[in-house]
Amino acid sequence: MTTLVLTVIGDDRAGLVAAIADVVDAHGGNWETSRLAELDGTFAGVVQVSVPSERVAALREGLDALDGLLTVVVRTGSDGTESDGTGSDGAGRSVTLRVLGDDRPGIVREVSSALRAHGLSIESMATETRDAAMAGGRLFEATAAVRVADDAELDAAIGELERIAADIQVDLLPAE
Repeated sequence: MTTLVLTVIGDDRAGLVAAIADVVDAHGGNWETSRLAELDGTFAGVVQVSVPSERVAALREGLDALDGLLTVVVRTGSDGTESDGTGSDGAGRSVTLRVLGDDRPGIVREVSSALRAHGLSIESMATETRDAAMAGGRLFEATAAVRVADDAELDAAIGELERIAADIQVDLLPAE
């Protein structure tokens, strides 16, 4: 089996996930892991599939036929073989951080740079902004699953995140 990672994007409409799933199934593939979302009328996602090695080319051609409905980019998984879907070598531990504070340009760069500087790697992250009900302005919120290497400084990373702005709040969430 070969692992493929598909990135998909297109104007949101009913049936997009089914269209991708139909092509994967028609070529003997198995839909394994995905992250899909609609943002402001645009559908986007990342899908990990496994497919028999001899059917990879046919699956790629089938996905190319979705052009006009979706743009699909296909990459072979990191080693071209079965994957556990974590995207990491398993070293260290995974923790979830929640960051909440006033929104401003550059906040994602600041947060991601602070994590990187202390040896933390983002496995997944969801961000949003919303109106601050009582204070006015906009709030920024990020929830990130991060891989903490054995030699990483989690407390130092949290401290740096809190220093990014005096009003930012960082929570270490319990493991799921």
